[in-house]
Amino acid sequence: MKKKVLPALILVLSVLLVIAGCGSGNAGNNTGNKEAAGATAGPTAGVTAEATSGASTTEYTPIDQLKDKYDIIIVGAGGAGMTAALEAKANGKNPVIFEKMPVAGGNTTKSSSGMNASQTKFQKEQGIQDSNDLFYEETLKGGHGTNDKEMLRFFVDNSASAIDWLDSIGIKLNNITITGGMNEKRTHRPEDGSAIGQYLVKGLVKNVREQGIPLFVNADVKELMQADGKVNGVKVLFNQTDEKTIASDAVIVTTGGFGANKGMIEEVRPDLKGYVTTNQVGSTGDGIKMILNVGGTTVDMDQIQVHPTVQQEKSYLIGEAVRGEGAILVAQDGKRFVNELDTRDNVTAAINALTEKSAYLVFDSGVKSRAKAIQQYEKMGFVKTADTIEALSKEINVPADQLKATLDTWNSSVKNKKDAEFSRTTGMDNDLSAAPYYAIKIGPGIHYTMGGVKINTNTEVLNKEGKPIPGLFAAGEVTGGLHGQNRIGGNSVAEIIIFGRQAGIKAAEFLKAK
Repeated sequence: MKKKVLPALILVLSVLLVIAGCGSGNAGNNTGNKEAAGATAGPTAGVTAEATSGASTTEYTPIDQLKDKYDIIIVGAGGAGMTAALEAKANGKNPVIFEKMPVAGGNTTKSSSGMNASQTKFQKEQGIQDSNDLFYEETLKGGHGTNDKEMLRFFVDNSASAIDWLDSIGIKLNNITITGGMNEKRTHRPEDGSAIGQYLVKGLVKNVREQGIPLFVNADVKELMQADGKVNGVKVLFNQTDEKTIASDAVIVTTGGFGANKGMIEEVRPDLKGYVTTNQVGSTGDGIKMILNVGGTTVDMDQIQVHPTVQQEKSYLIGEAVRGEGAILVAQDGKRFVNELDTRDNVTAAINALTEKSAYLVFDSGVKSRAKAIQQYEKMGFVKTADTIEALSKEINVPADQLKATLDTWNSSVKNKKDAEFSRTTGMDNDLSAAPYYAIKIGPGIHYTMGGVKINTNTEVLNKEGKPIPGLFAAGEVTGGLHGQNRIGGNSVAEIIIFGRQAGIKAAEFLKAK
């Protein structure tokens, strides 16, 4: 009897394994267990379940559908790349997206606070008075006046239409909050107030799929191809084993920044050696290197943003929306030490000036209800909680009497709309009096690379003489100049949508003019 049962059992198990393997994306793309175990080989090392939550592997194009030529090749399937693909398709062209990681999304998946935009229909509906000029001036001030002004003007003037475009494809961002360096509520989030990243990626992947745009993962673009000075294709390594040359009439590079490349970081900013990074592991500057190899140039490469509120053990960003909804920062002595919604560089400097070089975000149940990302932070074990301020002080080992005095002073400041200690004027709509109370320990971490390749407002990549390289476009964090010396929270999501759209449109126009 046992002899008959064993072969039958093996057969059943074999069938189940085959079924489990079906629809797993590109051929040979079985990296899930490796990544979960923290394997270090290849560019997909360290990918977590969080990175995969934006899209299912069944949504990717099988390798057997690969063609030798496409109208437009898009390198990178983050927010900018997928946006560019959708606009290229809407303008009558057939684009393809190559993504080196096993999932789409890139750093966009990790975005938390929201997308900045001015003069939007959602602001008007909610009675928020804002203007493009104010958005421009506050962003310029945040970048210490070093922003590329032409890029910045295009950015703010096209921000509202980017919100409208997302809404038109089923991605609604009508919950509005505020981030550091801003004086008006213009940070647009999903309706329920949740983190924007996974919501945005899920919506973009859905639209890419519905439009029939091929999206290949585990497709590591290694080189841009050129003929007679014009970019006309790429070399791609599929599944780290099979290299192919794919032709096109234009290439859009949307590979993100280099915040996860310790070597590049230390080369331009040796003072940042040893900092944790919030970047996904694929943010290694590949696109910058490839563009330099075909004659492009860079700007602001030493301008690297350190985010003040990063959970250090997991290198996980605690989004600015937590402070925007009312949280305060306290040092180990239980006292506030900074305007929590000052620009990121100033808040970072204040934390680094503390003996511990760390601090606690302290907030109440009201903040938790308004900043939905806190639920994720709880699941990851970052949040300390207690029913009273005194009990919370024991949890985080700060003086109870001082923490209570700090909260009392802050609540009076909110009531009087005047922060006498640090002149904070935003994120003061609600006090911190609704138990239970919460705290998250944070410190600074590398978050964003403001520098990158030089482009113009048509997203054309420029050479050292300032002239466009024919057939080559770029958008998103791979580019530099827009943010100057300091990026305002919420501006990176706006950048990938605004300039991603522009890249798709202009690449299509380039083809039509041939």
